Amino acid sequence: MTDKKQCSCCKKTTKRSENEQKKLIHRLNRIEGQIRGIRKMVENDAYCADILIQSAAVNAAVNAFNRELLANHIKGCVVRDIKDGKDEVIDELLTTLQKLMK
Repeated sequence: MTDKKQCSCCKKTTKRSENEQKKLIHRLNRIEGQIRGIRKMVENDAYCADILIQSAAVNAAVNAFNRELLANHIKGCVVRDIKDGKDEVIDELLTTLQKLMK
């Protein structure tokens, strides 16, 4: 993998396998397409209930993305850090979970 520019909001980075990265990008591309579809529905004055159903589908897709990323995070980053004696990762995980559950 090539070096990637770190985003300004991130302090840490995670190396992902090519397969894991492809799966996550595929999910994000589908979500992006769903959002564009909703935008067109709004622009075309679609019926409110129809837009709401599509919006709920986007929420479900984002939740599925989050579940997959969280599972990968726990199985990879969290386990690695605990093995390395970095127990503060548990507090970080709890904070992350609290934000996801809002």
